[in-house]
Amino acid sequence: MGNCLKINSTDDISLLRGSESSNTHDFATDQNGPAPIYSELLQPVFFPSPSVRRPASHLTEEEQVKIAKRIGLIQHLPIGTYDGSKKIRECVICMIDFCVDEAVRYLPCMHIYHVHCIDDWLMRSLTCPSCMEPVDSALLTSYETS
Repeated sequence: MGNCLKINSTDDISLLRGSESSNTHDFATDQNGPAPIYSELLQPVFFPSPSVRRPASHLTEEEQVKIAKRIGLIQHLPIGTYDGSKKIRECVICMIDFCVDEAVRYLPCMHIYHVHCIDDWLMRSLTCPSCMEPVDSALLTSYETS
């Protein structure tokens, strides 16, 4: 599998700005907002297909509709809290242990993941990372989280 941890683009910008620099002028921003070079880094990036990565402003209307449907589908997946009683102790996406009372998202196959990890994963692929069960078709049937 791969690591789906989010990259915080503002961290990259703060490194480029050189926050400990003695210069009084900030080249990364001016009165009109971020410089054009950095403004693209601040835009959300979506994956219309697994191998394609584009900023939201460069997506076609059809791709935007597809992403909006995918976001809507993901929002219908239940979120619960990890209570420590489950056999699964770590998120297989980021390989970090779950903490008691941490928010986790349940998939229809009953696998659990950190909310941010699985949401990012599902924006790329609508399958469970553990069992490869399609999430979108499984949502058509009802299930309970217990």
